[in-house]
Amino acid sequence: MRTPLLDRIAQPEDLKNLSDRQVIQLCTEIRGFLIEAVAHTGGHLASNLGMVELTVALHRVLKTPQDKIVFDVGHQCYTHKLLTGRKAGFAGLRQLNGISGFPNPRESEHDAFIAGHGNTALSLAIGMARAKKLKGEPGQVVAVIGDGAFTGGMVYEGMNNIGSLNNLIVILNDNKMSISKNVGTLARYLTRLRTNPKYLQVISNVSDTLKAIPAVGPPLRQALSSSKALVRRAMYHSTMFEDMGFQYIGPVDGHKVLELEQTLKNIRIRSGPLFLHVVTTKGKGYQPAERNPGGFHGVSAFDPTGILDPEMAPHESFSTVFGRALAEAGKKNPRICAITAAMKYGTGLQFFQHQCPNRFFDVGMAEQHAVTFAAGLASEGMLPVVTIYSTFLQRSYDQIIHDVSLLGENVVFAIDRAGLVPADGETHQGIYDPAFLSQIGIPVYSPSNYAELRYWLDQLLNSKMEGPRAIRYPRGGESKALAKYGCTGRDFDRLVSVPGAKAVMVSYADEVEDMLAACGILAEQNLPCDGFKLVKLYPFTDDFLEKISQYDVVLLAEECVARGGIGEHLSFALSQRGWKGQFIHCGVDNTKLTHSTVPEMKEILGLAPEQLAQAVRDALERL
Repeated sequence: MRTPLLDRIAQPEDLKNLSDRQVIQLCTEIRGFLIEAVAHTGGHLASNLGMVELTVALHRVLKTPQDKIVFDVGHQCYTHKLLTGRKAGFAGLRQLNGISGFPNPRESEHDAFIAGHGNTALSLAIGMARAKKLKGEPGQVVAVIGDGAFTGGMVYEGMNNIGSLNNLIVILNDNKMSISKNVGTLARYLTRLRTNPKYLQVISNVSDTLKAIPAVGPPLRQALSSSKALVRRAMYHSTMFEDMGFQYIGPVDGHKVLELEQTLKNIRIRSGPLFLHVVTTKGKGYQPAERNPGGFHGVSAFDPTGILDPEMAPHESFSTVFGRALAEAGKKNPRICAITAAMKYGTGLQFFQHQCPNRFFDVGMAEQHAVTFAAGLASEGMLPVVTIYSTFLQRSYDQIIHDVSLLGENVVFAIDRAGLVPADGETHQGIYDPAFLSQIGIPVYSPSNYAELRYWLDQLLNSKMEGPRAIRYPRGGESKALAKYGCTGRDFDRLVSVPGAKAVMVSYADEVEDMLAACGILAEQNLPCDGFKLVKLYPFTDDFLEKISQYDVVLLAEECVARGGIGEHLSFALSQRGWKGQFIHCGVDNTKLTHSTVPEMKEILGLAPEQLAQAVRDALERL
């Protein structure tokens, strides 16, 4: 697609030279470019198509980086990246050495903050706006928040602390609300009226005049204010925002770029924190995405002309296998409840919802509430299964400790997207859960294939098991190399046994495949090395420790943060038994994470087969 106007935009200031007609044409070019670019590389599509006009209007009015735009969640920043000199980088979007799919200040001065997790933008923006005040710096801070973020409590914590910041604008990107024609038309008319500078000046003059009239003025001014509040409550349902200190404006059509621009220009002259309600259509301008915005939220590369509803994951994946297994278990056991945090389809829980609708709970973007809610269910005899991506489960660590672990509540954690995750970079890796769960003594199971997932989920749901426990599984489908091993039902398995082996490698989940390949490399070099697969990661059984302590060299490889990971637990457990051999721990250095494919990340982190084999070779030479 030709993009003559977009090609002229090297920095946001270039936007300000465009005519009104050119601005409208630019939005059309951006939308077409995004569809083609994301079709080629994969990425977040529907949310970005809905943000085109709003982002253009913001950059027409603001002056970044003096003004700050904080996105919540950051995956809606593609138009922002296009307008800040990164169009050429879209050929490598979310690829190694390419541009990130999220804002990142290390990538551009126009990116205010990294933003991979939701409902953080308001707190960040308040901090930035307050810092500007303390330092006497000019500029405004704008937080762009999707309606989904308002299902998380952190937004309300931030709203409760805005004070009287007059350099803060919060924009609600509402792609869910439907406004009836009559109310919508009138609301938009009143919004234009209320944001008109002449109207604001009249209001200000009337207010000042009333304050100056003794006795009669203040009561009359208060009565007028109360009347306005009643009208706003009826028209805008905005009382909550205004009660928390905001001046509410909206709703505004988020796809009329010129009106948006004028609204932003007008409200900038108002004092106090501002709340602008913008209504957008997710997937705007691409019919398949408009019809199925959830399906086009995050996509792999696809043919934009031939595929109307691309699958976001393999037809069969760990998520779908888990979801079907849990639905079957829920049908048999009326105590089982399923909880997700705004990720029903991503975690495969649509099957459970269909099977057991009264025991399915989507709590929104509220992981902390999800865990404590589960604790409450468990305390009354239910068996809640909390199903959350590993990267988002981090947000509920305090609740896991205090509300589940301390009382030993009967809660099952099902941790999706465990281990290394491609493309989305450092904010979305599932590398911490084995470390932080094992630190508080929660048993953790990590199946390597579908058969193990089905078996161990069934075991964890068994009434004989008590207390918190976790099962974790990777993104996508099972490896054919690991599927062939099936499920033995044991906590660990020796997959490679070579006579005379003085070294052993241990791993779990997807990394087992790399471990097996490394054992094969060593075998070709006449260096015998055994290989063990862990299913129960922690705590270790005496039988496992006894077998491992017979080797002179032990290597544990894991897609988990090295500090505090399973490798450190194993090293300590072996030393406690008096083992004197060489221990090698190959884990994740979280300072080296980047957006790339999983094999590329493993090369960077030292987890690729040849690197594991070299580590064992070096250790054997030191014997």
